[in-house]
Amino acid sequence: MGVCLRYMKGREDAEDVLLEGFYKVFKNLKKFTYENDNAFYGWVKKIMVNEALMKLRKNKEIQILAINEDMDRDIDVSPLSDLHTADLLNVIRTIPVGYRTVFNLYEVEGYSHQEISKKLGVSVGTSKSQLFKAKKQLREILDEKNIDYGS
Repeated sequence: MGVCLRYMKGREDAEDVLLEGFYKVFKNLKKFTYENDNAFYGWVKKIMVNEALMKLRKNKEIQILAINEDMDRDIDVSPLSDLHTADLLNVIRTIPVGYRTVFNLYEVEGYSHQEISKKLGVSVGTSKSQLFKAKKQLREILDEKNIDYGS
């Protein structure tokens, strides 16, 4: 459910994604070759992420517009690890869906910009730009709320 909540704005949508995801897990369980718990967890997580992305596409929520595809500067968000997970999740859920999606795929799921561009059907530059903007907006929101994130 945590994976689904990271991508969806509302709890109901996250629950829909979770149900669809588990439907696919059970439907394809015969095809999965069990190696260990981590492999199984990773397989289920991948299904949930893909389901969330499909729902966002279906609802036409992923409308990523690249204003400046040349942005590829990095912003250090490592101090965010000091925040409580629930607080950070709530802040992430307030940013636009395109920013949130790229942020989750890159920072949380560990996908490369190349992989994100293929998954979302955007350029690598757009992925980098959206990540930059997501980090910038998260920093601004945390500053506004006077939440200390270590910088």
